[in-house]
This record gives sequence, structure tokens and C-alpha cells, in this order.
Amino acid sequence: MSAKRLLMICGDFVEDYETMVPFQALQAVGHRVDAVCPDKRAGDSVATAIHDFEGDQTYTEKPGHRFALNASFDDIAVNDYDGLVIPGGRAPEYLRLDPRVIEIVRHFFSVEKPVAAICHGAQLLAAARVLGGRTCAAYPACRPEVELAGGEYADIPVDKAVTEGNLVSAPAWPAHPEWIAQYLALLGTRISHA
Repeated sequence: MSAKRLLMICGDFVEDYETMVPFQALQAVGHRVDAVCPDKRAGDSVATAIHDFEGDQTYTEKPGHRFALNASFDDIAVNDYDGLVIPGGRAPEYLRLDPRVIEIVRHFFSVEKPVAAICHGAQLLAAARVLGGRTCAAYPACRPEVELAGGEYADIPVDKAVTEGNLVSAPAWPAHPEWIAQYLALLGTRISHA
């Protein structure tokens, strides 16, 4: 396997697990992950939020960690990346208002490079208008965005993921084992056990 260079788009109050777990897991298998945020540079951090499922009508939210960015948004060149990772949480609701973020998301779909989106990450996909005719899993409250963007909402359990074409998506962080495994398969990553 050759190591891939991956771009992760973050923002304040991105979901903690959906950022830190894939960031570390993808690096653990040898990939380089550049985590960026508009208007921030390498060494800056974003606030994260921990979303949990505790029997209420929707998730609960608690303060997470500070997540240190390791690359500068203004310095990225999208052609240098082999794939894109879009975590969920509250960040996608305002990141989708940034024209450069939308341009970046569209780029990965136009050249059919692997994209992993989870939870509210579907809000970015919908805003970028890349879901037409595509199946996409997301947090259930994002179903209207997926469908209004012309996508088919994947009504799957919260611990499952779905791959269609260059997109792997999942409802929330309990799907990490499937979501990350399916993304690694899209990247061509092979892991063997002795």
C-alpha cells in the first residue's frame, strides 16, 4: 500500500469522536491527514463537542477537547490530496456557507476521489450539490437535506455505513468501525494480520 495524503475539513464544535478517531486511525495505518479549518493556521485549534445518545429525542452535547490543526487552510492545494474526510457535529452547518469549502468538496466529487462523510457532514455535501442520484447516510435530522439535494437517504442503523461510488457515509460515530474500514477500502488500503 502506498500512503495517501488526506484532507480533513474541521470547524469549531466539530464532533470530537468523528474528528479525533479517524484522524488518528488513518495515520495509524500510514496515511497523512491534514486537518484544516477556514481562517485558521497549523497550530491553531478548534473546539470540539461530544454528542451522545442517551435516550432523549435527539443527541446531547458536551464540551469536547481542543483539536490541534496540523495544516493551514489557506495553503492547501486540493490536487495534492488523494481523499477527503468530513466529520460531523455543528461545524458543517456554518462551514457550508464558505465558498472555498464548497469548491473543495465539489473538486473531490468531480475527480471521483474517495470522500468519507459522517453525521452532519451530509450538510456540506448537500450544499455542494453533489448528492444528486446518490445514496448517503447521515444523522437522521439531516435526512431532509439529503433528500432536498436529490440524494437517497440511507436509513441504516447508527452503527452502520454505506459506500456508493467514491462516497462512504455513516449516521454517527458508533459506525466508526464500518465507516473507517469502508473508507480504507476506497483508498485501496490493505491490512493483513500475521
